[in-house]
Amino acid sequence: MEKALEKALDVFWRKGYDGASLSDLTEAMGINKPSLYSAFGNKEQLFLKAIELYENRPCAFFYPALQQPTAYQVAEHMLFGAATSMADTSHPHGCVVVQGALSCSEAAETVKAALIARRRNGELALRERLEQAREQGDLPAEVDTAVLARYLGTVLQGMAIQATNGATPEELKQVAQLTLDNFPRR
Repeated sequence: MEKALEKALDVFWRKGYDGASLSDLTEAMGINKPSLYSAFGNKEQLFLKAIELYENRPCAFFYPALQQPTAYQVAEHMLFGAATSMADTSHPHGCVVVQGALSCSEAAETVKAALIARRRNGELALRERLEQAREQGDLPAEVDTAVLARYLGTVLQGMAIQATNGATPEELKQVAQLTLDNFPRR
């Protein structure tokens, strides 16, 4: 079933939650609607399972970056990981967590809320990692870790949009480097 879930992820990534019809999904997954409902529940549950798969795939960069030894290396790993992953031609460009349900129908409000929660949880995890770095003396004491985490999240989300617009990995790496050139260091 993981192959079918990967196919569903691809459809959601290309079309967004609302844009992906059940026919699109079942055709891509190679199953019929009763099988989809039996295996995954409804479209919303399928989407959320696809998002879990997306966040845990081998090329995921966000949460593994939090394990880096310094705050600078955390940011570097995230930014360059985003530049490489978001413009990779082996899958749709951008980030399905950012773009999957930015604007959607009222019926998809729970999916939109779930993605907002995932983005907020990511920002909170990054903030906590930056606070740890500040406490260890790795970041200057005056750094506002909430603002820095929000700033990095904003850059990552902007990179996702730029990748969707056709930016190359090299162009996104330039954005990553400019961000790192201005990263607070001790």
